[in-house]
Amino acid sequence: MTQELLEVADLHAGYGRAEVLSGINLRLRAGQVVTVIGPNGAGKSTMLNALMGVLPFRGRVSLAGRDMATRSLEERVMAGLALVPERRELFGTMPVEDNLLLGGWRARRLRLDGREGELERVYALFPRLKERRKQLAGTLSGGERQMLAVGRALMSRPQLLMLDEPSLGLAPLVVREIFRIIETLRANGVSILLVEQNARAALEVADYAYVLETGELRLEGPAADLANDPRVIETYLGAARRPAADPITS
Repeated sequence: MTQELLEVADLHAGYGRAEVLSGINLRLRAGQVVTVIGPNGAGKSTMLNALMGVLPFRGRVSLAGRDMATRSLEERVMAGLALVPERRELFGTMPVEDNLLLGGWRARRLRLDGREGELERVYALFPRLKERRKQLAGTLSGGERQMLAVGRALMSRPQLLMLDEPSLGLAPLVVREIFRIIETLRANGVSILLVEQNARAALEVADYAYVLETGELRLEGPAADLANDPRVIETYLGAARRPAADPITS
């Protein structure tokens, strides 16, 4: 039986006394893209921040069989967790290439084989970043900043790449490009936990999906099945996806 790369059990997290997540259970196998969809305010970003160690939590989180609950943020990064936050958090006054090189410190510290070619692999994935490698990160377009944020995370050679709303605020053409890149990463064996409000695009690219609402997981299953689930169609994909011969019942 294939070991889970990420296992989350009975996760509770929030801000101060306000609990946002209540008993989250989630699994992800190596090489999978798992998505968590849900409305704004459901707790999706809170979940990623708890997994990364930015927020305190109760429950069990393990990565490749290693307990993450008591590990610091730096220890989680060194263990192979990488988060691309919603705000991207780039160094705007530094060139593109310097941002990428900073992302590679985990690979350098661990002396991972092949780390010298990681920059070229990122440039191959994002040719636009190579064209703008000397340009200040703060002058990039929204789509280019998202590419840079993902590229910087990949420079660390993560075991698990976590993406927080990668399509947020981007034009439709750029959104399609971002999801094309996610498909490419999946084809290359990168394990991804994807948090998205764009349910249609997320379900198309993912292997498995969870629906998070008001801090609790309401549905889960293979992404293709959820894309055809009447409840998901009604709430997240629009009536246009509703099968005419399969009316939604209460």
